Amino acid sequence: MTERSRPTPSHTIGPFYGHALPFPGGEQMAPPGHPDTITVHGYVSDGAGRPVPDALLEFWQAAPGGSWAGAPGSMRRDPSTGAFLGRDGVGFTGFGRVATDADGHWALRTLPPGNAGLPYLGVCVFARGLTHHLFTRAYLADGADRLLDSLPADRRATLLAAKGTDRTYRFDIRLQGEGETVFLEFQ
Repeated sequence: MTERSRPTPSHTIGPFYGHALPFPGGEQMAPPGHPDTITVHGYVSDGAGRPVPDALLEFWQAAPGGSWAGAPGSMRRDPSTGAFLGRDGVGFTGFGRVATDADGHWALRTLPPGNAGLPYLGVCVFARGLTHHLFTRAYLADGADRLLDSLPADRRATLLAAKGTDRTYRFDIRLQGEGETVFLEFQ
C-alpha cells in the first residue's frame, strides 16, 4: 500500500497559500534595527468586504538607492543541513512574502523604495478562488506617474497607501466589487 501524497498549490487551487508558502521572516524585508524602516500594512477583502484570511502577498521593490537588482538571501539554507537560515540581517533583498491573518490583515517591515519616479511596492496577490495571481502597486506618495495619470481619481485612490503616524502606511486590497483595487495586466 502506498502513502497518499498531500496536495500542494501546484496540484490544485487553494486554500493552501496561507500555510504552504510563507517563510520565516518573509515580512521583515528591512534589516533588524535599521533606522529607516517603515511598516506597510493593510487588509485583503473579497467582493462583499469580508476579510480573506488565507491570502498570500509577495512584494518586490527598489532598494533605497533605486536599484531593482535586489540581493540574494531571502530564503537562505544551511549548506550542510539544509535547514532554513533566513535573511542575513544585513543585505536588502527587495523581496518579501506575507500571509494574511484570520482578519485578512498583513504587515510588512521594509525600507523606503528609491524608485526613480514615485516610490511604490510591486504587489502580487495569491488567494483562494483566483486561478491566476493578481498584480498591483502600492504607491507611498501621490504625484505624476504614467500609470496613476491614466486612471480616474476614484480608481487612482485604490493604489495609494495612506500615510499614518510613526513611519507607517496603510494599503488595503479589495479583490472585487465597489472600491476594487486596480490590478495590472502583464503580457
